[in-house]
Amino acid sequence: MEAGALLRSISWIPIRHLPRRCLPIFPRSLRASSDVQGGYRGPKPKKDWVADWVSNNDDTVRSLPIYVGGLSLLAVLFNRSISGIAPVADASSSQSRADLLTLGLAVTNVLTGLVWLSIRPKSISVVNPQGVTCQRIHYDLPDYVVSELLWIWESLSVATCCRSLIIVYQDNCVLQIGVAAESSINSGDPIIVDTTKLVQGSLYESVMKSGSQSYLANLSLYPARSELPFLPSNTQAVILQPLGDKGIAVIGGDTIRGFTTSDQAWITLIAEKLDSTLSKYSNSLTLATQNKV
Repeated sequence: MEAGALLRSISWIPIRHLPRRCLPIFPRSLRASSDVQGGYRGPKPKKDWVADWVSNNDDTVRSLPIYVGGLSLLAVLFNRSISGIAPVADASSSQSRADLLTLGLAVTNVLTGLVWLSIRPKSISVVNPQGVTCQRIHYDLPDYVVSELLWIWESLSVATCCRSLIIVYQDNCVLQIGVAAESSINSGDPIIVDTTKLVQGSLYESVMKSGSQSYLANLSLYPARSELPFLPSNTQAVILQPLGDKGIAVIGGDTIRGFTTSDQAWITLIAEKLDSTLSKYSNSLTLATQNKV
């Protein structure tokens, strides 16, 4: 049985019910030509020892102003006690004025250290999506379109923080792969992927109207996340990428601000290629209104 016919025969079936040998395998890495020819012989990048030390001793660096300010206060008091000057500040004395200035600088250092310790950047960690792993492909797609869709998924899942991919074309879902919300997957027969909220929502409308990519770097901050019920509930970031004027790709990530600028530009190029591929068959695809097999 050919690969395309096999893929169509298993379309819209959760991936957990499929034997591993049925899934296409793509190479996850390529060996550089320099490795074959004996390795890289160019100049080696210099190591920034200061930056490395600061990054590895963050707490010490943040506490450093407190130590400096505290030592400065002790030094002023010690100097005042052995200098023979009256302990009461005297505005006419140059030593008193210098001591007051030093005390002000020392207190400023201490306060700066306390602020640095209290204000810390929030650590961003990878989140394990809460959902069910699935693979759903529309049954009426040509063989090489199916291969291109699977290649796009494999590339995004390996090179970026993408963990969920939904492709909607002509208001119908042609691909759902990766981790999906448990409410959108049935352990029995495949069910319909509900894209009604997406197509009729403000997110879809704004993206299609602008014709440009929309990046929701922290999905939890956007009330419109309810328009994406097919994504895991703890999806951290989402890219909404238009496919021409007929479709949209929804890419869910597992890390807040996990998609870099390079990732966004690359996804835009992939979308242009995918739109060109799907548009050739948009008139011949028998996309059922409810995406049934």
